[in-house]
Amino acid sequence: MNLVTRAVAAVLTLALSGVPAAAASLIKVDGSSTVFPLTEAVAEEFQKEQKGAVQVTVGISGTGGGFKKFCRGETDLQDASRPILKQEMEACAKAGVKYYELPVAFDALTVAVNPKNDWAKSITVAELKKMWEPAAQGTVTKWSEVRKGWPDRPFKLFGAGSDSGTFDYFTEAVNGKSKASRGDFTASEDDNTLVTGISNDRDALGYIPYAYFEPNKDKMKALAVDNGKGGVLPSLETVKKGTYAPLSRPLFVYVSAASVSKPEVKAFVEFYLKKVGALALEVKYLPLTDKAYALALERFAKGRLGTGFGGTPDVAVRVEDLLKRQPKL
Repeated sequence: MNLVTRAVAAVLTLALSGVPAAAASLIKVDGSSTVFPLTEAVAEEFQKEQKGAVQVTVGISGTGGGFKKFCRGETDLQDASRPILKQEMEACAKAGVKYYELPVAFDALTVAVNPKNDWAKSITVAELKKMWEPAAQGTVTKWSEVRKGWPDRPFKLFGAGSDSGTFDYFTEAVNGKSKASRGDFTASEDDNTLVTGISNDRDALGYIPYAYFEPNKDKMKALAVDNGKGGVLPSLETVKKGTYAPLSRPLFVYVSAASVSKPEVKAFVEFYLKKVGALALEVKYLPLTDKAYALALERFAKGRLGTGFGGTPDVAVRVEDLLKRQPKL
């Protein structure tokens, strides 16, 4: 079931329940387009179980855009494709918004090119940096400048917008600093826009979540990423083995502590952590281990508020180790 179908199905579930929309309790979720397929799948199942008594709306404004709403107290849950940043922690603290940080799945961030690209099968992390670092703007513009033997043709780059957690994660993993990137590329918080751009241009290269690559793999080609140990293609298996590095990453939901006082929000979060493992595979993400989900449920049940990251991304942390840390606000 694709994303549009899911969204329509969720609306129909509520409409066919016979319960007027105004009578339903409302849970508001916003944030990452990467996490959207997961949360939408969980929301659909939860609404069915609730028989229309609860409506869950899931918006897509990017991780950064979502945190702005979340830290103003406008949403109950925040989808995030990277951890909360220091300035977002400060904004939440200023507004008195406390939160739970709950990892929910893994993603393989995919470097994709047009299928007519017949010269590139793999790319090193150093070559990605050569293409994407701030100093590359206006100076590295052709394939031949990235690797000897590649064509003397201008490449066209597609990537996440600055409000996207995918942008933050990719720049941290590849360029060594979050948000450090050349600016002359086509940017969007909507991953479907990036899919269209890559699939329509022979000289395109972009990075997108695996859940958006997999259903469109007939329109794009994934490059194997070489971090010094040989090229590895993105897949659920290579993420699980830990060989797809450094572009495999955990995905999160943040939950407002104030919203948990509403029984429907508490029930939705518990349902989410119990069901998302099975639903993750359906939308082409990798579930966490059973132990990790148990630790996340324990963190939620015991009221352990805050983040285990401290306001900076960490591209190497293990999820189970993260959940054992004492979170801080």
